[in-house]
Amino acid sequence: MESLTSGLTTGGLAPLWFLAIGIAAGVVAALVMDWPMSRQPEGFTPAYIAAGVLTRTPPTDVRFRTAMFAHHLAGGLAGLLYALVALGVDRLTPTLPPTVGVGLPAHLVGVIVVVGFIYAFFAHLVLPRAGGRPYEEQATAVRGQWLRSALVYGLTVLVVVPAVVVSVSP
Repeated sequence: MESLTSGLTTGGLAPLWFLAIGIAAGVVAALVMDWPMSRQPEGFTPAYIAAGVLTRTPPTDVRFRTAMFAHHLAGGLAGLLYALVALGVDRLTPTLPPTVGVGLPAHLVGVIVVVGFIYAFFAHLVLPRAGGRPYEEQATAVRGQWLRSALVYGLTVLVVVPAVVVSVSP
């Protein structure tokens, strides 16, 4: 089995470097999500709900700093998921040359999987666990907002990862 610090993978980078890029791109994407979230009617409700579930606190009692920390941490973890999926797909399609610094099938599948996962995970696991008023009265609106935010996340990763890979590739 190949070491995690050697060999060629997506964009010609060692897997550990690609994982680090995925995490960083995920945090950047979560930061980019802040702007559209702040402009939507439900605002940062998804971040408050997620932080409330993590801290076992009602979302209305969660502090803004805690909600943002949970949101950006989740963004980094989703970036790690993207990188793991992309590396897995890249290993299955090793004969395809990198496009725009990364293997195109690996990159696209990674983005699609992570967007689908973060939407489904929040909308169907985290949101129902919050229960109470946000879930009973606003579930559809919050899910719709989260879908739009997840798409912004995916578009950001779609652009950021190749840009970083091209700039750091040997």
